[in-house]
Amino acid sequence: MCGIAGIFGHGSKRSRLDVMVASQRHRGPDSEGTFEDATGVAELGHNRLSIIDLSAAGRQPMSSHDGRLSLVFNGEIYNYVELRAELDGYPFRTRTDTEVILAAYERWGIACLDRFIGMFAFLLWDSREGRLFAARDRFGVKPLYYHVRPDGTLFVASEIKALHAAGIAREPDSIAWATYLTHGHHDHSERTFWQGIRSLPAGHSLTWTDGHVEINQWYDLAERALAYDERPVEVVEEEYLHLLRDSVRLRFRADVPVGINLSGGLDSSTLLAVVQSVQGSESDVTAFTFVTDDPLYDELPWVRQMLEQTRHPLTACHLSADDVPALAASVQASEDEPFGGLPTLAYARLFEHARAEGVIVLLDGQGMDEQWAGYDYYRADAAAESVSQHLVAQPGKPCATAVIQGITRPPTRSECLTPEFRALAEPLDAVKPFPDRLRNLQYRDTRFSKIPRAVRFNDRVSMRSSTELREPFLDHRLFELALRQPADRKIGPFDSFAPSRLQGSELAQGRPDVGKRLLRHIVGRMLPDGVVTAPKRPLQTPQREWLRGPLKTWTRDVVHCALRRRGGTWFDVEAVERSLADYFDNGGESSFHLWQWISAGLPGS
Repeated sequence: MCGIAGIFGHGSKRSRLDVMVASQRHRGPDSEGTFEDATGVAELGHNRLSIIDLSAAGRQPMSSHDGRLSLVFNGEIYNYVELRAELDGYPFRTRTDTEVILAAYERWGIACLDRFIGMFAFLLWDSREGRLFAARDRFGVKPLYYHVRPDGTLFVASEIKALHAAGIAREPDSIAWATYLTHGHHDHSERTFWQGIRSLPAGHSLTWTDGHVEINQWYDLAERALAYDERPVEVVEEEYLHLLRDSVRLRFRADVPVGINLSGGLDSSTLLAVVQSVQGSESDVTAFTFVTDDPLYDELPWVRQMLEQTRHPLTACHLSADDVPALAASVQASEDEPFGGLPTLAYARLFEHARAEGVIVLLDGQGMDEQWAGYDYYRADAAAESVSQHLVAQPGKPCATAVIQGITRPPTRSECLTPEFRALAEPLDAVKPFPDRLRNLQYRDTRFSKIPRAVRFNDRVSMRSSTELREPFLDHRLFELALRQPADRKIGPFDSFAPSRLQGSELAQGRPDVGKRLLRHIVGRMLPDGVVTAPKRPLQTPQREWLRGPLKTWTRDVVHCALRRRGGTWFDVEAVERSLADYFDNGGESSFHLWQWISAGLPGS
């Protein structure tokens, strides 16, 4: 995993590329490299985090054997070994997946993207055609940002800060901020929180030729998963489990130590069980989990239960309230945009520990809730009625905002914004490509809400510590198969799909329906009983308590900083002060709105 940058246009300056590369050094501290086309039109820059083929041969920018193609690449093509075997006749000079991209593009053109299993963002310059071809992976695990000047010059980078380093003005995008503060949406479109800077959407490609930019979608999850899978459930189980094992197996390909991130839930337990299935009971890769020393939230007992009969050493990574002020400023500088509060800070602490222990690659369990309908609002009548607007939830029923789960009222406080600013907000209008409501909700969360923001948060906090995060459950083969399953294989009575040892048990009773129904059955034979039946736990840190307790003074100071910056234009100052006082006095079921205001007040926002 690395950092990439590029400038394309006549009259571009190497000095700008150099500062872009320097700004992303945390993404790849092992080496740096630049390339300039003979015509001076194209410049490529790269920061390398060495993962596969650690030799100097793996450095980038990398050129094809004939010098026509030049590439900078961020991510991993996990099936590069198999693709290399298909590309017989190509004069390979390295053992890298980077060179496989060059060979695959030379052989298959843009159709090579469909053959890749992995996470990737890359810039590929064709000197003969004078054309840039850039692409981003199916779920947007790896980032790619761009800016086009009026004269057609294109700037591209892995992080927004690199574009700012190149001289692009740091002006907040008022529409993005209004949308975030009003509806809670971010990372759902090409728009970023900074004027003039766009994000290439997941599953899209970009071409640039002589000042002209064209963007095309190369992957459509809905198209691949539209038809229902009518095969017997036993056949689906067997195929899914095979793909699950293969996905984890591929993601252990590395020439550096690999670890796993665990919480106490079903998804992490599934990851651990599959690791054991793939590597055997002697597997001793290090497991990491974060803790806050609050028994109401910490999942350390669950994690220890999972690891009890294994050889995996466990590192518990502590986050305290005293850590938050400095860590929040540091993570904000890494994220460039609003992030997910204390859970993201705890995750940042985890990657710091992993790097300090020499573990450079970690596997995570992101994606199962979206695949198998694990969130509570998937089962709620209110959520089923609309997938495209910010709903006011019915009393006692989950709110269908797709921002956070487990709440019964909208998590934002739009009444604390000025009417003029609030009017700039653009509600999420997610397309509904499926004929059924459930899959439209799953598609919304995968394409426009939960997955996009999660992969952005996670990419930045992992790369902040120069570590690579791999997401085996964000494998398109798994997603396509799961999304094709009928609703009753995702949500339904637990007992009928439960492993035989649990049918009729006390654990299964009182559960009229569960999410991730078939997944629980598939992995149930490998997991402890309590994990198989455990409900989704939406909260992992004491953010609500800390912000009105030990972090009360810091919270007030940062929110007041936001008011000094944007009071009267974005915020209704008096309304914010009243809401802040009410939260400090009475608390609430969510602190999401408070973290939004903190995001507007942190340095660099």
